[in-house]
Amino acid sequence: MPTYDYHCPSNQQTVTVQHGMKDSIATWGELCQRTETSLGKTPPETPVERLITGGIALPIPGAIPQLPMAGCCGHPASCGHGH
Repeated sequence: MPTYDYHCPSNQQTVTVQHGMKDSIATWGELCQRTETSLGKTPPETPVERLITGGIALPIPGAIPQLPMAGCCGHPASCGHGH
């Protein structure tokens, strides 16, 4: 499952959470509930922003690892687009 970083502009905290690609978190309360983090003094309805990061996909037990593709066309040699 991928990990995502969410930032709360109100309290300047950034929290990392795992969830499905179709899921999203809109408020500090949702984020704290998912990560079992204390709300602190920030109201639960405070909006949060999902940051654009590289993300990390954790391996699925028993799955065969996939190697990243090389070159822009997936060929080990650098891309010449004339393949």
